Amino acid sequence: MTPRLDAISVTTADLAASLAFYRRLGLDIPAGAESAPHVELVLPGGQRLMWDTEDVVRSFEPDWQGSKGGERLGLAFLCDGPGEVDSVYADLTGAGYQGHLEPWDAVWGQRYAVVLDPDGCAVSLFAANPA
Repeated sequence: MTPRLDAISVTTADLAASLAFYRRLGLDIPAGAESAPHVELVLPGGQRLMWDTEDVVRSFEPDWQGSKGGERLGLAFLCDGPGEVDSVYADLTGAGYQGHLEPWDAVWGQRYAVVLDPDGCAVSLFAANPA
């Protein structure tokens, strides 16, 4: 048997704020999920994206200290085109989320930008640039 990636987990200090951010990126997170300590969403490819509050993590790992942000693991959202990278970045930063890298034309042929989620994790926005 070969293990396969099944889920990505986000530990958050503020579940409602985190879910609002990812809803704004188009994820179909059910209404009322903010009241649960654990939230799971099945993505179109079959993988799951999960959120747990820090309190839930501490309930099974009492010595857990956590960390704020960093780029040890990041999420990347494919946009329909370069203009959408710009508009999604503008929408998120206009809503008060912190921009990390403004949209730019990367040397690898993509329009690229990075916004920080409410816990300080980097979320990339990208699209292929026309040749």
